[in-house]
Amino acid sequence: MDINSSIYVAGHSGMIGSAFLRYFEEKKYKNIITKDRSDLDLSSKEDTYKFFKDNNPEIVILAAGRVGGIVQNRDYPLDFLNENLFIQLNVLNAAKKFDVRKLLFFASSCMYPKNSNNPLKESQIFSGDLEETSIAYATAKYAGVQMCQAINTQTNSSSCIPVIPNSVYGPNDNFDLNSSHVLSALIRRIHEAKVYNRPSVILWGSGSPRREFIYVDDIVSACIKIMKSELSYSQLPINIGVGQDISIKQLAEKVKKIIGYNGFIEWDLNKPDGALRKLLDNSRINSIGWDSKIEIDKGLDLTYQWFLKNRA
Repeated sequence: MDINSSIYVAGHSGMIGSAFLRYFEEKKYKNIITKDRSDLDLSSKEDTYKFFKDNNPEIVILAAGRVGGIVQNRDYPLDFLNENLFIQLNVLNAAKKFDVRKLLFFASSCMYPKNSNNPLKESQIFSGDLEETSIAYATAKYAGVQMCQAINTQTNSSSCIPVIPNSVYGPNDNFDLNSSHVLSALIRRIHEAKVYNRPSVILWGSGSPRREFIYVDDIVSACIKIMKSELSYSQLPINIGVGQDISIKQLAEKVKKIIGYNGFIEWDLNKPDGALRKLLDNSRINSIGWDSKIEIDKGLDLTYQWFLKNRA
């Protein structure tokens, strides 16, 4: 993988995909391929195969797919299952058919059981009951991981690399309150409470669940390290996290401080909490010489500054 490699970034307008584009631009990679959703429907086998045949990418970053917060996952499970399965099946099969050298697939920490010992090891995936609101999404992602491993088995290679990031945040995150994840929703709600001079802001759940948050640029550096390493089949899939978690209450206080909001935080106990804890075991990725660089306070400040410039 070098600056002359032909690299297709699927989902280039999303948070992770756009972070890869920033990296490739900074490092002056010369042959990056992107397609807007309006120009390429990855849920169509015919369109996907034609694209791969015409463009012949050497490397694929599969960051495309349907994502959303706890409410959307709860209310639209069929949509999450269908859209992600179709995209994964088409892109992974096309990658095998047209001899893609390496494909990076983004799975999800939702694949881990809701009640399991933390930190979560890759061997624990799908080993128990999942968090109810994200079962459909987790099932689609697990199917993607198994398809990657099936391709690796039949081709006697490690060409398909499934990675499992924990809660990702950063520039180009989704701040829509109807579909955002917890961190971006906190920023949006607390920012608006400050702007409209509200004495308090109501946040969902109890605030007690703990989550591990990783800045999107750390995700990119981890993936570059993984793709340049010669990983064996037994080292896949591979977790990507920072090695420490934080409660949602603690996170809300950090966001409140960065935004400069002086009101009170109230918690709506009628709203779901999700899994009580999700902290990944990072032994595999640490063993190849990678560790996160961006602390949560710095990452939150960078994310909020991006939000301020782009919130329109």
